[in-house]
Amino acid sequence: MLEFESVSLEIPADTNIVVGQAHFIKTVEDMYEAVVNTVPQAKFGLAFNEASGPCLTRAEGNDDELRAAAIRNAQAIGAGHVFVLILRQAFPINLLNTVQSVPEVCSIFCATANPVEVVVAKSAQGRGVMGVIDGSSPKGVEGPAEAGARREFLRKIGYKR
Repeated sequence: MLEFESVSLEIPADTNIVVGQAHFIKTVEDMYEAVVNTVPQAKFGLAFNEASGPCLTRAEGNDDELRAAAIRNAQAIGAGHVFVLILRQAFPINLLNTVQSVPEVCSIFCATANPVEVVVAKSAQGRGVMGVIDGSSPKGVEGPAEAGARREFLRKIGYKR
């Protein structure tokens, strides 16, 4: 029998979070290198839950606050092979392709600054992520004014010319 639980993640101020699934003990070291080689100024914390052997939460990062938050979130999720990456002074769009190219990474559940709930299933074997609730539900469809505001915003922050 499965039990389901919703786990609200702790996302520190001015950060983004990436939650995904990977499969090997060297995940934290390879992801550390992926982040610092892609966005050198990024401050981050990373935690990865092993699913075999000692079943430890492995952690890396270059910011103690973010490393501790990543550990708390990974342990709250409690599912094996899940990783939590918390970023400051970097955005997922800047390094998500690199993270997805890390050989151990299987999938990404979310990459966001929004409030996140992780839907976890629990069985006799353990826990697994069924999906995430990322932010809020849509409130309508964008019209011409909203489309113009979106285009203007992307140019203001430098992602479009």
